[in-house]
Amino acid sequence: MNPKLGHQFSGLANISFCDCAAPSEVAQRFWFEQTELPRLIRSSGADVLISTGNFAVRNPPVPQILLSGNSLYTCADFRRDLHSRREYRLLLEHEIRRFFARRSIYWSDATVAPSQAFADKLRRWTGREILSIYHGFDPAVFFADDRPLLPEIQQKFDSARGSLRLLFVSHYNYYRNFETLLAAIPMLRAHLGKKVRLFLTCRLRTEENPGSHRADRAAALVHQLGIEEEVIELGLIPYGSLHHIYKACDLYVTASYAESFAHPLVEAMACGKPVVASDLPVHKEVCGRAGLYFPPFSPEDLCAQIMRVAESHTLREELSNEARVRSQSFSWAKHVRELVSVAFELVQEARNGNPVLAGHRSRDIEAIHKIA
Repeated sequence: MNPKLGHQFSGLANISFCDCAAPSEVAQRFWFEQTELPRLIRSSGADVLISTGNFAVRNPPVPQILLSGNSLYTCADFRRDLHSRREYRLLLEHEIRRFFARRSIYWSDATVAPSQAFADKLRRWTGREILSIYHGFDPAVFFADDRPLLPEIQQKFDSARGSLRLLFVSHYNYYRNFETLLAAIPMLRAHLGKKVRLFLTCRLRTEENPGSHRADRAAALVHQLGIEEEVIELGLIPYGSLHHIYKACDLYVTASYAESFAHPLVEAMACGKPVVASDLPVHKEVCGRAGLYFPPFSPEDLCAQIMRVAESHTLREELSNEARVRSQSFSWAKHVRELVSVAFELVQEARNGNPVLAGHRSRDIEAIHKIA
C-alpha cells in the first residue's frame, strides 16, 4: 500500500494495511513482488489475491485475480508512435512490460478487464478467457465539492464567453493523441461562426507531466499552427473541482488511440456533456448514443463532428440527454459486488479441491457486461 494513500482509507471497517516497504524502481519492485509477496500473503492468512496493477504474481499461494487495464500492451499504434518519435528507450521498456503483462494473464486464475472491448482484445492477444467488469462512477463523490473554482481558473472561462468551449481531461502523453486535437483547431476557427477554445487539464511542458512522455512536439505544434489563443492550459485540476470544469464547457473531445475504459467520458456524460470521441470500440461501448465518433488520426473528421454538434441545438440536446442516462450505467458498488463474486467462486473452487487453471473458469461468471 502506498503510504501516501493510506490516510484515504483509514477508519474504514474490515480493512488492514501491510506496510511492506516495496521499492519504487520498476525492476526491483517486480522482483520484490515475485519473491516477497507470496510470503506476505501466507502470513496474512488471505484467501485470495487481487493484483491491481496489470502484473500478476507467479505461483501465488492462493487463487489470484488480475485486474488488467493498460491498453498500450495490445496497441500497435503506440509502438509505431514510439518509433516515429525515436523513443527507443521507452519502446524497450514498453516491450519488457508488455511481455510480463501477457505472461501475467497466464499466471492468473481469472483476469478482469474494465470493458468488453478491452476484454476481447486481451482474449485475442492471449487466447485466454477474460472477464469484463466495468469500472465505476460515484456521482455523490464526484459532485460533492461545491466550492467555486479558484479565481485564476474561473477567469480563464470567463474570458472565453461566447466561444465554443471544448474540454479534454488528461495529463500529456502520446497515446491520448493531443496532436490530432490541436490540428483540428485551425479548421474549426476557419469554419465556425464564433471563436473556439480548447481547455486542457495539463500544461504542454514535459516537466509538469508524470511519466516519460515529452510534450515538446505538442507545444511546438501549438506555436506552428498559431493557436496559442485558442489552447488554454489549465494545469492539474483537483478531482473535487472537475465537475465545475466539465460544466463550464460545451462538449467533451478525445482523440485517444488507445483506451481500456476512459473515466473522463463517464464524468463528462454525468455532467450532461455531448461527447466527440475517436471511434475506438471501447469509446463506443462506454458512450453509446451519447457520442459522435471519428477516425482517431483525422483532424478533418474531428472538426466535422464538432461542427455537427455546434450547429445543431437539437443534436446537442439529444446527446446531452443520452449522456446523463448512459452515465448511470456505471457504479463502483456494482463493480465491487461483481469482483467479490469472482473471488468467492475462486475460493470455493480451491476449498473443494478443484484445479483452477490460469485464464480458464470452471463455469461462466455472470460478470460479463452486455451493451443494450
